[in-house]
Amino acid sequence: MGTTLSEKSIRTIAFYLPQFHPIPENDEWWGPGFTEWRNVAQARPLFPGHYQPHLPADLGFYDLRLPEVREAQAELARRHGIHGFCYYHYWFNGRRILERPFTEVLASGKPDFPFCLCWANENWTRVWDGGGQDMLLQQHYSAADDLAHIRALIPAFADPRYIRANGRPLLLVYRTELLPEPARTAEVWRAETSKAGIGDLYLARVENFVSRVDPASIGFDAAVEFAPLGAQVGKVKFRGSIHRLLAKLRLLSSAYTDNRVSNYLALMLGMLAKPEPTFKRFRCVTPMWDNTARRRTGARVYIGSTPELYKAWLAEVARQTVDKFPPEEQVVFLNAWNEWAEGCHLEPDLKWGRQYLEATKAALDDVSKAAPRTQALLATPGQSYPRTKRIYWRALAFLAEQRELLKNILGREG
Repeated sequence: MGTTLSEKSIRTIAFYLPQFHPIPENDEWWGPGFTEWRNVAQARPLFPGHYQPHLPADLGFYDLRLPEVREAQAELARRHGIHGFCYYHYWFNGRRILERPFTEVLASGKPDFPFCLCWANENWTRVWDGGGQDMLLQQHYSAADDLAHIRALIPAFADPRYIRANGRPLLLVYRTELLPEPARTAEVWRAETSKAGIGDLYLARVENFVSRVDPASIGFDAAVEFAPLGAQVGKVKFRGSIHRLLAKLRLLSSAYTDNRVSNYLALMLGMLAKPEPTFKRFRCVTPMWDNTARRRTGARVYIGSTPELYKAWLAEVARQTVDKFPPEEQVVFLNAWNEWAEGCHLEPDLKWGRQYLEATKAALDDVSKAAPRTQALLATPGQSYPRTKRIYWRALAFLAEQRELLKNILGREG
């Protein structure tokens, strides 16, 4: 019947990128043997204290065609409290891409580790090298394709490892706003899985580009928060007119004016202070984010992430989830397991080792051991800071920014 979400402990599901193996399309578009490891290894620090490149530690520069790698990933995740992986799934009108790792996981039954799927239904462009309008693969939606698509996924839903919510296979769609008729798509999918004996689907839309859409209005069951969300970044660093002048005079790195550099703490507090929606939404936490390995300009960089901050964020989100949802829907998403070119990974790296994984387990252990909070004690994070404290923290943040600006001008990392 699939993997249920009804045990006592909260379930964390990590987004998983099945990219790290060569495919003919990437050979054609980016050169023979390309994987994103090439972008990862070529990244460089752009300003004092900028953490790049992110280099893998325990698992190395792996190839996802190897079953030993997939087993090692699952064991590492399991050991640190992660319930399962949410594999990105790429479908272009019957054409699959980057499908080999998941296809082999499904066919072999290994690793014995829970999973679900997220349809990454965006067009593919040459955005990595600045050619965002150069189309590589394009989506074309239709009722016939909806039917063919869901039929192709039924073997995955039938697998006993497939994650279910309320007894139903959990399927995410990354950008429902791109679907011409999402309610029709949902109806076709539900009818077909029921006819196949799988039962109804549990459909969730990811809140990334468009948020605050009631999933019920498009025939879906829930939303999944995506972290980081650009609207919650706090102040973008060094983007004023004086900073542009300093960059022009080469006293300040142009990386600040060419990209969006923010503090991880501001992101964390902004995400926690989001207003509560009227619909069902699963929360999401990110350990870090920096996609300068992928983008020459227009990247988003969050500086100042530490395992301690990440642990605090995850623990609070987990507590809120336990307080709000019944056991079978106590789900938190982690972004991500292995988005190395976005500087967003729980897999160990050379700087932090396993500290973020250990922080994951510690946060979940703390929540599972804690007594339930009463509704009277619950407050939104934005309400927990009195005005005097907000002024105090803003003053400290202002002074810290001036110190950081001076470090940048002097070219110092410490």
